Amino acid sequence: MRNIFLFIRRYFHLLLFLSLQGFSIYLIIHYSRYHNSIFSGITNEVTGKVNQQFNRVEYYFQLKKTNDSLVKANAKLYNKLKADFELPDSTMHVFIDSLKTDSLEGYRKYTYYPAKVVYNSVAAQNNFIVLSRGSAQNIRTGMGVIDPNTGVVGVVTDVSTDYAVVMSLLHKDSHISGKLLKGGETGTLNWDGKTPNIISLKDIPKGAKVAKGDTVISSGFSTSIPKGMMIGIVEEAVPDKGSSNFLIKFRSAANFYNLEYVYIIDNKQAEGIKTILDNVKKKTQ
Repeated sequence: MRNIFLFIRRYFHLLLFLSLQGFSIYLIIHYSRYHNSIFSGITNEVTGKVNQQFNRVEYYFQLKKTNDSLVKANAKLYNKLKADFELPDSTMHVFIDSLKTDSLEGYRKYTYYPAKVVYNSVAAQNNFIVLSRGSAQNIRTGMGVIDPNTGVVGVVTDVSTDYAVVMSLLHKDSHISGKLLKGGETGTLNWDGKTPNIISLKDIPKGAKVAKGDTVISSGFSTSIPKGMMIGIVEEAVPDKGSSNFLIKFRSAANFYNLEYVYIIDNKQAEGIKTILDNVKKKTQ
């Protein structure tokens, strides 16, 4: 304490000068619009540079985690190669031509395209994600999107030349079909716009055996998301007094707070299914 007082006594005039100088600068900035605008511009530039450097440091320390996730994702994709191919029904054919250049190429069902997340929101009522891959890189609307750990993220809704917009599960109009892994009961996903990463599964009857900790996966009843993709883990399942269904809330497998890379899923059969459905709709109109 004695050293502090000695320091103040020794440098009293300098400290007084700096204090008055600071107060003078404050008055000039506070009461002059011109100086205020200049000061704001300088501070914004300095803050921006500091934040940029901080983000670079943070990104560097996240690299190991990101690389680990990508390695796990690649391993899972390699192990699932057989599931990404589907042989045709040959019961009505005498034979299948065995002289193709690539015997698998004609029967590939899914192709996975990696993409970097350039924009993501979680706090709005309707959240979107922007990816750095578009129509120039074979992306179309209606494609499903998963994270590196095969957790369902959403569906592509808009595409430009180099970018794609994804309607994430955290969107009030996102109604992807999901099912309980144990019992197989199918319902519809719905987000109430309140708590990120907590989503509801509707239309599950009370007769189903469901409890906290059960797994929710994709049902496969769409051309966007393949069957069996991880959607989440049940947090709460209580009977709804006003209906014959459960009120189920689950935590999403994809962590929407830290998405950096995703995989976009191209279903090679999607166009064929869409065409035949459009023909049926035209006939019934």
